[in-house]
Amino acid sequence: MIKQLLIGIVCSAAVLTFGILIGHFGINKSSNSAPSWVKDVTKDVDESFIEKFLSEVDNIQIQENLRELTKVPHMATTAGDEQTVQFMLKRWQDPETGLDQAWREEYMVYLSFPDPNNPNKVTVVSPSETVLYAAREKEKSYTPDQDDPEVVQPYAAYSPAGHPKGKLVYANQGKPSDYHLLNTTVDLRGTIAITRYGGAGRADKAINGAPYGVIGVLVYTDPLDINDGVMSDLNETYPHSWYLPPSGVERGSFNTHYGDLLTPYLAAKDETYRIPVKDITGIPPIPIQPIGFEDAYKLICELGGEAAPALWQGSFNCIYNFGGPGFKLTSAFNNSDVKLDIFNHEKLKNSSNVMGVIRGSVEPDRYVIYGNHRDSWVHGAIDPSSGTSVMLELTRVLGKMVKQGKWRPRRSIIFGSWGAEEFGLIGSAEYTEQYFTKLSERTVAYINVDIAVFANATLRASGMPSLQNVIFKASKQVDAPGLDSTSVYDNWIQYANRTSPTHGLIPKVGYLSGAGSDYAAFVHYLGITSMDISYTYDRSKTSARIYPAYHTAYDTFDYASKFIDPGFVSHQAIARTAGNVLIRLADSLVLPLNCSDYAETLEDYLNTAVTLYEQQLQNRHISMEPIKRAVASFRNAATHLDQVIRSSDLANETPLKVRRINDQLMLLDRAFLDPLAFPEKYAFRHVIWASSSARKPTFPGLADAYAKAESLVESSAWDKVHYHLSVLSQAIEGAAHTLEDVI
Repeated sequence: MIKQLLIGIVCSAAVLTFGILIGHFGINKSSNSAPSWVKDVTKDVDESFIEKFLSEVDNIQIQENLRELTKVPHMATTAGDEQTVQFMLKRWQDPETGLDQAWREEYMVYLSFPDPNNPNKVTVVSPSETVLYAAREKEKSYTPDQDDPEVVQPYAAYSPAGHPKGKLVYANQGKPSDYHLLNTTVDLRGTIAITRYGGAGRADKAINGAPYGVIGVLVYTDPLDINDGVMSDLNETYPHSWYLPPSGVERGSFNTHYGDLLTPYLAAKDETYRIPVKDITGIPPIPIQPIGFEDAYKLICELGGEAAPALWQGSFNCIYNFGGPGFKLTSAFNNSDVKLDIFNHEKLKNSSNVMGVIRGSVEPDRYVIYGNHRDSWVHGAIDPSSGTSVMLELTRVLGKMVKQGKWRPRRSIIFGSWGAEEFGLIGSAEYTEQYFTKLSERTVAYINVDIAVFANATLRASGMPSLQNVIFKASKQVDAPGLDSTSVYDNWIQYANRTSPTHGLIPKVGYLSGAGSDYAAFVHYLGITSMDISYTYDRSKTSARIYPAYHTAYDTFDYASKFIDPGFVSHQAIARTAGNVLIRLADSLVLPLNCSDYAETLEDYLNTAVTLYEQQLQNRHISMEPIKRAVASFRNAATHLDQVIRSSDLANETPLKVRRINDQLMLLDRAFLDPLAFPEKYAFRHVIWASSSARKPTFPGLADAYAKAESLVESSAWDKVHYHLSVLSQAIEGAAHTLEDVI
């Protein structure tokens, strides 16, 4: 009995011990076996994948992309544009190298065209209406590209039709100050003004002149501003060099707003409400027409009147006079008028964006958007097809990796080939209006690569300060084209640099303060962290305000391959740099955005504002202390968030903490939006990066309000300065709160 009892006790103990051991090791094993999704959620950017990406970006593929994209002119909504739509869709829907999905988004937009049956004309006519001189109606042909029947005649989009005739005057760049000075010397009523590109927006050259009685405007590109003074097509200009030939004419959109003009703040769908045409603002009130500098030379060198100031003089071998008004008494054009016959007309036309997406594996509801417009004025080799050819190479390399199952980004990547950009950033603006809520809530960043390569000297980048660090990191990993053992970063810092209190000597990154490309709606309307990147020229070797063939019939594959980027190695460098940034934004566990760099910019802006404005504001009992406190609060909050990121082992913490920090970084720029700050500026809501006419390196609303108050006698103008100080103080303070720990 006792023996059986002992045996039972021993067996029970053995079973219990065995059970404990099984339970212990079973529980231990279970506790160490994380769910399958944990590895994906905690995964960071793969540096070896970036190296693989960099090695696969092919300059010859980019070259062939450009060759295909520039076969025909592809102005928005034309047959050539539809051809490029189909080409983009074919590439992005390719079963081996395409994206997860690609589609087209359609908008019905208001565009302006010349009449092919009634070409616009600029003539000098005698009192009896005899034509003494006629400007060219199309540019001179040097290659078969200029003979394509789809090359659009040079014109000013959105210029009204009309037939003004009057004495000619020279108005420099058509700035308000230019017309004011000219009007002190010449009676401008009933005159035609000839102006140079630069200094003022295209439409503003007519808008600024109309109140003085100017009834028509000509605009041309002076060789001083684009060609470093050279003028001859016998041996100096294209096809002998990159310089603009004498007959070259810069086309463009002559409006001051971006987006479809008839559907402000609404996506331009078929049944969308449209404002009456008479209510459109920001377009020329009088006819305006661009001409080549060979025609401008004929007109300006015959002008009478007093000599214009030294700053108004250009490259022509004559004195630029104001005009009598009209021509010299000794001129063959004496007592003659200049006449504009403009037959432009407006149409509602269907314009397409081509969209593509690579779906994210962990956070598919977070978007990194990469965009470039597709439409051009003529063949558009540099603007915009250099950017499109780069984008197609990025999608080929990344799409192939996805199709082969070798990679999928953490976040979703959206690619946008925007339509009708040349008419006023229309495709991108309509996209942001249609998907306003979704994009506002989910977009991490926007990368814009429009003109990928202006020239082949160095990198140029602009963007929100928070992106500076990731641009630097990417550019350090890319070899500078044509330079042994030199990175894009090291080459860049030699051309454009600044001294940072935090980082020392670094490349200079510009700001996206205007609306020069498709980043505008993302920055100013949605408050999305954005950047624009390109390769450009050595400004110590040329004073060209942009590459010389810009918006002309000479912007062709031949021009790009011979004079802009032979071998397409600068295109390759931009593809590698922009693609590197794209991958890091899409794949990093913690978004590579640095809010302390933002704080440094705000401090720079504040220091400039204090130097320029504080004494005068104190005299008017307006204190700058609130904005000083706000900037200090932002710095403290940014420093704290940086410390949290550095001190946290985020790969081993709850994914919700990572998501919270990423949302703080992603939404930072939204905190600077104020829909009421700039009622006179359409779709400008970002109080730090709005455009400014004061041209001071400080807060734009404050700078403009101060400049206006100084020029007016009404004391109420200073109330507007105080208002903008309050807007800024509260926006910056609010942004600081978004960076603090959540309560």
